[in-house]
This record gives sequence, C-alpha cells and structure tokens, in this order.
Amino acid sequence: MSGFKKFLLQGNLVDLAVAFIIGTAFAAVVTTFSETLMGFIGKIFKQPDFGAAEILDVNVGNFINALIAFVIMAAIVYFLVVTPYTKAKARFFPDQPEAEAPDIVLLTQIRDTLQAQQQKPLT
Repeated sequence: MSGFKKFLLQGNLVDLAVAFIIGTAFAAVVTTFSETLMGFIGKIFKQPDFGAAEILDVNVGNFINALIAFVIMAAIVYFLVVTPYTKAKARFFPDQPEAEAPDIVLLTQIRDTLQAQQQKPLT
C-alpha cells in the first residue's frame, strides 16, 4: 500500500494531471478559435463549409476542413505555447557547459605528465 501512496504523491503524476486538465481546457479554446477563423475563411471564399468541395468528382471537402483546422491549431500551439516556453526556459535555465567526462580528464593528465617527462633532459 505504501508503494501505491508513493506513486500517487509523486510530483510527476501531479504534473501530468495538471497538464491533462489544462490541455483539455486549452483544446476547447483552440477548437473554438479554429471554428471562428473557419467562419471568416468561409466568408472570404463565400462558402462557410468546404465539406462539399470536390476535385475531379472526388469529395475532398472534409480533408480541406481538417487541414485548415490543423494548420490553425498548430499555429496557435506554436505561437502561444512553444515559443513562450522556449524563451522562458532559455531565460530561467540557461545552458551550462558540460563538464568533461572523468576519463577524459584522466587521459589529459596522463598526456600532460608524459609530455612533461619527455621535455626533461636526461641526466
């Protein structure tokens, strides 16, 4: 039972739950925005829904609707989530140079010692 309690109280599970809830709410906002934008696009092309559009007698309207909605959603997610997250991450967590691996440090020390021994005159 203690393992289950530990699992439930882990930070990752709570973070995941919060992300899921926020993601669900954000999806509703993005969907509504996409539908609104589709209305504007429909007015521009004098056709509010592309569902009946055909190319060479093949119904491609639903694909066009889905493609436009995808592009709108991808743009919203990129500009409202990814870009601010990347900027905040760079600002608050700047990249730190990686420390050399211990074996590289040891090999460098051995090389330097061998070079120093070769430069000493033989007596």
